[in-house]
Amino acid sequence: MLEVKSGFVEYLSQFGETEKRSMFGGTGFFVSGAMFSLVKEERIYLRGGADLTDALLAKECKKFVHVKKSSTAIVNYYDITDLYDAEDEGLDAMVKKSVVNSVAEKEYRDSKLNKRLRDLPNLRLTIERMLKKAGVVDVDTFFSMSPEELFRKVQEAHGYDVDIKLLWMFAGAQTGVHYTLLSEETKQNLLRAV
Repeated sequence: MLEVKSGFVEYLSQFGETEKRSMFGGTGFFVSGAMFSLVKEERIYLRGGADLTDALLAKECKKFVHVKKSSTAIVNYYDITDLYDAEDEGLDAMVKKSVVNSVAEKEYRDSKLNKRLRDLPNLRLTIERMLKKAGVVDVDTFFSMSPEELFRKVQEAHGYDVDIKLLWMFAGAQTGVHYTLLSEETKQNLLRAV
């Protein structure tokens, strides 16, 4: 396995700086935090996606199946060991495409475009519903307003007996921390602003 892995590591160096981590009982290869390849049990797998999946299937690459204790998971990785061993002329283009697809997908997953209000720190479905009823329908709107404005809108829609912790939850969500980690000074400043 080390021979295949070390040769493959050298091969991957032409596509930029990669990072290795233990994944699925093998070694995952990452670029910019996005996994695009896997080596496990002397087999090499490449992440598919869109037209790349079609190209991999056309080359008769089999899908990777991860066997767990009580179930199996079929993921979007395809066995390219035979293509690698045969130095297939299309492999370089497929690896490049896999890297581009994987990084783009990770960037989208991590972006605000892919987030719902309930995905933000401190928020959950009930708070998302409260915000939507108050006219704050998406993440962009949420970030375009101050925590105090958000709190006032929720008060107007749900009554003025709304828990003050909600104000701190909004502030924490906008800064990416749990509301209990806000300093006492920040909490007091928020209180004064409402």
